[in-house]
Amino acid sequence: MEKAELSKMESKLLMAIADIPGITPGAFSLRKNGKPVYVNTTPNINIIKKEDKPGIDIYIRADTKDEEVHIPVVITESGISDTVYNDFYVGKNADVVINAGCGIHNDGCTDTHHNGIHRFFLDEGAKVKYVEKHYGEGSGDGKRVLDPVTEVTLGKNATLEMYTTQIKGVDSTVRNTEAKLDDNSTLLVSEKIMTHGVQHAETNFSVNLDGKGSSCQVTSRSVATESSTQKFVSEIYGNNECFGHVECDAIIKENGKVVSTPAIVANCLDANLIHEAAIGKIAGAQITKLMTLGLTEKEAEDAIINGFLQ
Repeated sequence: MEKAELSKMESKLLMAIADIPGITPGAFSLRKNGKPVYVNTTPNINIIKKEDKPGIDIYIRADTKDEEVHIPVVITESGISDTVYNDFYVGKNADVVINAGCGIHNDGCTDTHHNGIHRFFLDEGAKVKYVEKHYGEGSGDGKRVLDPVTEVTLGKNATLEMYTTQIKGVDSTVRNTEAKLDDNSTLLVSEKIMTHGVQHAETNFSVNLDGKGSSCQVTSRSVATESSTQKFVSEIYGNNECFGHVECDAIIKENGKVVSTPAIVANCLDANLIHEAAIGKIAGAQITKLMTLGLTEKEAEDAIINGFLQ
């Protein structure tokens, strides 16, 4: 592996996606311009490079508490197309935080593409907080494309909290998430997306509530401005006594467009499934109220949007 030396630009990307300026202590795997450049493990968290394809296997021991794993990706070279396969095996009753994300800087004329394929296997009673941020920047004509795939398998009484954020600058993204839940397991998803220009973002969720007492809460908040488009598709299958709640809230400005397509399927008499969606522009009364406090119209809109995405 290369030395984990970071340029000022790479450090900026790391700060944007992970709130860190560089390598931090603890379990850490850094991927840069399509190559693994740094790995560090701990007694409780092992990170092993895959032999058959790009990516890593992360093994977290049972009963591991209060540890974090960082697996950021930074890309600063135009024209890179990178697909990586990361598998997380979380032991019984472990309770950890996993920080992921990808930052792309593209000043060139060819597209840059990163595709992270993540699979989570949580043993009984395991709990994971997963935080993922996507960010793009650069003055070139080349697009910044991110197409993540997430597959989740939750054991009995396991909990996965997913917090995904698309900050800005991503020209195209298609996110596919599939999950299977066992007895009394819980999946909590919070998604935040903002698009502008002619950007496109698409999210597809498919969750199977197989276990008795399993539950799923999916919350999507998005802002589509200018001529950008977004599509949110959620499929929740209640296959046992379970609870599922999907909420999609979106703000549109200028010629922005958002489509929300729900599919809640109760395959069991004791399944309780709810879908809510609200899409519209910012209410004029909200803007007027803030303008009476001294804000300009744009400042008022920005304040409302920032609060909405918090």
